[in-house]
Amino acid sequence: MKKDTAMRLSALAGQVAPEGIDPWVLHWQARHAHAAGEDVLVLSAGDPDLDTPTPVVEKAIERLRARDTHYTETAGRPLLRAAIARSHAARTGQAVTAENVIFLGGAQNGLFVASLLLAGPGDEIIAIDPMYVTYPATIQACGATLVRSPAPASGNFHPDFAALEAAITPRTRAIFLASPNNPTGVVLGDGEVEQLGEIARRRGLWIVSDEVYAGLAAGGRVPSLGARLPEQVLTVSSLSKTHAMTGWRAGWIVGPASFVSAANDVAACMLYGLPGFVQEAAITALEIAGEAERAMREYCQRRRDLMYAGLAGIAGLRPCLPDAGMFMLADIRDSGLSGGQFVRGLYDAERVSVLDGAVFGRTTEGFVRLCFAMEEREVNEACARIRRFCARG
Repeated sequence: MKKDTAMRLSALAGQVAPEGIDPWVLHWQARHAHAAGEDVLVLSAGDPDLDTPTPVVEKAIERLRARDTHYTETAGRPLLRAAIARSHAARTGQAVTAENVIFLGGAQNGLFVASLLLAGPGDEIIAIDPMYVTYPATIQACGATLVRSPAPASGNFHPDFAALEAAITPRTRAIFLASPNNPTGVVLGDGEVEQLGEIARRRGLWIVSDEVYAGLAAGGRVPSLGARLPEQVLTVSSLSKTHAMTGWRAGWIVGPASFVSAANDVAACMLYGLPGFVQEAAITALEIAGEAERAMREYCQRRRDLMYAGLAGIAGLRPCLPDAGMFMLADIRDSGLSGGQFVRGLYDAERVSVLDGAVFGRTTEGFVRLCFAMEEREVNEACARIRRFCARG
């Protein structure tokens, strides 16, 4: 018998592996087909079909030419951290300074750092289900157990607070959530934020509030948990969605200074600082944030309304109107297909890629997620192809 000579990996490899089918396999298949010139419509990722604002690009080029390519402060340059603090204070009403901010490699990096610092083996972290696809691995990477608390379809994907309270145990360390939510687009109301904050205060829990889509909500803001519970809330955000800067990896955490100090130590052994030219461009992005966010909100709202109208009346499919963001869920439970069957069948038949709602959690099984942040003609064409696919039965 031949001996297996494969070297062993740590337990982390299993903890961060996708649960079930990798959601990105079909997405990248579609992206590669599109890049090869095939007639493919990619609705499976939240990457706005817009260019990064010109002043931001020009600032990065200017700083590159000025040789701003050397080591930078691990937590981010003081002027950038101060700019983030001002932006956060204006959006949320929470009084913060640069000491409350760490600049990281996108919101995803922020979520990962938060997970590492808030919990470990034997602990539990509650996340509101549905959740973005990276949350399970991000939480489990620290060794903690992920506990799902439902925001059920029957309640229009708003949290079930009785279930949340019941999920808390002596081992619970934190609650992770996003507002606006990805994939549902739900924005938590003032009353819900008050209730969630009271639960965290009473039970002594951290809250990690992912507000990467907050600039796309009405008025460019959402009710703030950080303003209500500043010593227990970490607010994670970035420039990715509001400024079409997904590839710049410009994100941050706003939280207590003691947390930021510890996060700086983690970043020192993870990133050792981010590019100076990106940081200077981020300052410019924050300076034009009002204009950039307003343009992105209008862009997304127009396309949201187009998609909602375009999917209306399709047999076996019901679109769900989101509060904000760039995604729409469609309920396909009456189609006779599972989410996976629908996604694969739609791509094979009509060359439209969407995501199976099951990858976001148990409460979105029987749904699919569609991104509408693209040209209007593509939104209309995607809806026509989906209608044609569903008509086949």
